[in-house]
Amino acid sequence: MPHKITLTGSATGPLREYDRYVAFDMREKGSPSAPKGLKKSTFISYTVFVAKKAFNKTGLTKKSIMHEKILIQGEPTLDIPIDECPGEIGVICFQITVLPNKNDKEKNESDAKKEPKQETSTPSEAQKKTESIKQEEEQAAVSQPVAKEEKKEVKPIQPEVQQVPTEEKKAEEKKTTLSNQPKGTQDLLNFDDIIVPEEFLKTRPNPEKTQKVIDFVKRTGCLDEPLTIEKGSKILKDGYRRYVVAKTVKMDQVPVVYEYQK
Repeated sequence: MPHKITLTGSATGPLREYDRYVAFDMREKGSPSAPKGLKKSTFISYTVFVAKKAFNKTGLTKKSIMHEKILIQGEPTLDIPIDECPGEIGVICFQITVLPNKNDKEKNESDAKKEPKQETSTPSEAQKKTESIKQEEEQAAVSQPVAKEEKKEVKPIQPEVQQVPTEEKKAEEKKTTLSNQPKGTQDLLNFDDIIVPEEFLKTRPNPEKTQKVIDFVKRTGCLDEPLTIEKGSKILKDGYRRYVVAKTVKMDQVPVVYEYQK
């Protein structure tokens, strides 16, 4: 099993952008007290590598990443070239989260205390509105009973007529799209969302077999089999050769079948 690592803190260096990912440096201080007879641990510097799509979802920028506190979860690696990884340890990031700062936390707590007061005052206002509406309806029923019945019958019909065709149309479009993909395809996933484990990146698929798959894609317009992806984390579990082919022919979406976490 690969090693897991979790880091918290802010970036200590500027954000560096590459083709499909970004990188930045972090560091963490060791425990303040070591077991008796051992030396205290010192600062350890890390270089974190994050996919561009995952980084953009956080809303972080080149300036804000130096001030926001973030949580990194991933795997350590020592195989990154020194010019890309100035830190002592490289970290392949699987998940990045912006942690709330102290001021935001205090504001949320104060807002939560104010909410019960608003809830107590709301029922009385709602009751007044309900009573006034009932009175208006009773008066309208006396003067125009037929018009009121017509309104009741017309209202529920309109949303049903609009919603049913839209839902059926979406289901038919998805079914048609998946039917054009290889057998067993459960979904279409954006290529950039797929996370490739380190052990796959160290391998090189057979060139002859890879070329056959490329020829198949150029001839049919789709892969011969779907990629196996872990549900939720979107980590590639099987089909690295087809992943390489999809990258070579620059496919935006690839067919996948999900493997659920144990």
